[in-house]
Amino acid sequence: MQKKLIIASVALAALSGAAFADGAKLFQERTCWSCHGKDAKTPILPDYPKIAGQNAKYAERQMLDIKNGVRTNGNTAAMRGVMGIVSDAEIKEIAEYISKLK
Repeated sequence: MQKKLIIASVALAALSGAAFADGAKLFQERTCWSCHGKDAKTPILPDYPKIAGQNAKYAERQMLDIKNGVRTNGNTAAMRGVMGIVSDAEIKEIAEYISKLK
């Protein structure tokens, strides 16, 4: 039983690391960095949010709402075009990634 627990823990840790790497890659590929900064905390404009460390569920919901046209206030027009090329699964990975940034 203990051996199975160790194997499961190692597998989960590997998957978590893979998700972090995928989120980082998606953050670059989907051009999130171009507005929010390469570190996700130095946006190009003062009214763009610093997103490093943001709660994953909150960030995911905001991105989904922008993508689906539910959220239209503030600077959402700038993100709306980009959200069209990001799948819901990718949004989740990006949200997880930025939530782990310090």
